[in-house]
Amino acid sequence: MKILVITAIYPSAGAPEIGTFVQTQVESLRKAGVEVDVLVLSGRPRKLIYPKGVWELRQRLRHSSIDLIHAHVSYAGMVARTQWKVPVVVTYHGSDVLGAVNARGRISWLSKISVAATAYLSRYVDAVIVQSSEMASRLGSAQHLHVVPCEVDFELFCPQPREDACAALNLDPSKKYLLFAANPNIPVKRFPLASSVADCLRRRDPSIELLVVFREPQSRLPLYMNACDALIFPSYQEGSPNLVKQAMACNLPVVATDVGDVRELIGKTVGCYICQPEVEEFTNRLYQILQSGQRTDGRNQVRHLNRSLTAGKLIRVYQEVLTEKPCPGQSLVRPLNPLRKPK
Repeated sequence: MKILVITAIYPSAGAPEIGTFVQTQVESLRKAGVEVDVLVLSGRPRKLIYPKGVWELRQRLRHSSIDLIHAHVSYAGMVARTQWKVPVVVTYHGSDVLGAVNARGRISWLSKISVAATAYLSRYVDAVIVQSSEMASRLGSAQHLHVVPCEVDFELFCPQPREDACAALNLDPSKKYLLFAANPNIPVKRFPLASSVADCLRRRDPSIELLVVFREPQSRLPLYMNACDALIFPSYQEGSPNLVKQAMACNLPVVATDVGDVRELIGKTVGCYICQPEVEEFTNRLYQILQSGQRTDGRNQVRHLNRSLTAGKLIRVYQEVLTEKPCPGQSLVRPLNPLRKPK
């Protein structure tokens, strides 16, 4: 089986942190024996990458034998569904189903239009993959809906001695570090709450420092997770946050809002907490963690997200779609109107 992955989010030299979860999934599939080609939609201006992607996709299909297209995020899925030669699987990762949050924590009307388009697309592709049951509930009418959270690279994200990680990052091991690993300018990550919590913690203990980490290649993230004492994760909403999974794999304590599947990921892990988005509650939980200095056994809690198991789930989705694949030129999903596919 040969799969073409289409995505506009993929690591590059200029943006090594973008779409690392897609790259990890591609590598997992290849390791499982699947032949995978990748079409990265890129360029400037950004708005033109999708029309250009339609032409690029036609070229790939003309010159390469592809059995199935797997698109990541709705806009890439729209590009994939401009053709009917091969079936299309689309993975949604969060805001494409839940909506993009603004600085006030609200969904903009433009994002609501995008969410509606995502739901519409879901009725015309051959299978849909989402990250959580919450996302699945928003797409209840979608054909062949599967919940398959992105995997964790357990070889990369693993516990290491804190002293070694601090030395590699030139951090002071006598300090207590609180990790916020996201772009603070992205509203959904709710950095102002994290900043206020850090200010309160410093008033209690001046040795506490907030580390804001982004634009780092994935290979360096485990160093920060092993050098830090806790992860603060105050997002407004999420699908299945990879950062929380990776922190759990490193046995890093996590304090997070009740978003996406975080409650399920944390489970009953001692040293990890779900909090209301309030400064006092976050501060108290994190202070408790920082004073104890204990790590967690979170790695055992997320072992079901290893690469081989997730790749197996994806392969089963592909096989299901390909088993039901119709004759060339016909769609697997029955048209809802005569304009759905040109003859």
